[in-house]
Amino acid sequence: MGVTKDIIEAILERRSTRRFKSEQVPRATIGRIIDAARWAPSAGNVQPWEFYVVYNEKKKYELASAATKQRFISEAPVIIVVCAIPEMSAARYRERGRNLYAIQDTAAAVQNILLAAEGYGLGSCWIGSFEETLVMEALDIPMGKIPVALVPIGYASEESQPPARRPVDEIVTIIE
Repeated sequence: MGVTKDIIEAILERRSTRRFKSEQVPRATIGRIIDAARWAPSAGNVQPWEFYVVYNEKKKYELASAATKQRFISEAPVIIVVCAIPEMSAARYRERGRNLYAIQDTAAAVQNILLAAEGYGLGSCWIGSFEETLVMEALDIPMGKIPVALVPIGYASEESQPPARRPVDEIVTIIE
C-alpha cells in the first residue's frame, strides 16, 4: 500500500485513465486517497467538501449515464464523487465564497485525489462533464451539496502517452 513516487514524479506521470482492469483497489488505499483530499488547502480552512465513494455497480452505471454516457466510468472499480458545499464558504466569504472559493477548494481536493492515486500506481480521470441533477438523484445527494467532479479510480489497463503541453514561454510572463 506504500506510495512509491515522489510528488514531482506523480505530477509529471499522471494521466487521465479511461481503461481499467477489473482488479479491486484495497479500501485502505481509497481511505488514504480520501485522506489526501481532505488535506487540500481551502479558503479560511473552511473545507467545504464532501466525498461519496461508490463501489455499487448499479450506481456506477447511473453515474456513467449521467456523465454524457462516458461508459468507461462504470468500468472503474471505484468512483469518488466530490461535492462542494457553497454555503459553508458563503458563511465566511459571502458571494465570493459561494461562487468561487467553494469550487476552487474542491478542485484542490480533486487534484490531491488524482496525485494520490498516481502515487499508489492507480489510474484516475477528472470528469466534469455530467448532468448534476442526475448525479444528485443517483446518490441521494441533498440540496446544498453540489457534485463538481466524478473521479473513477482503478488499475490502468494500458499505458497512455503524455499529452502535449504549451511551451513555458507561451504561458509565463516574468515581471522584474
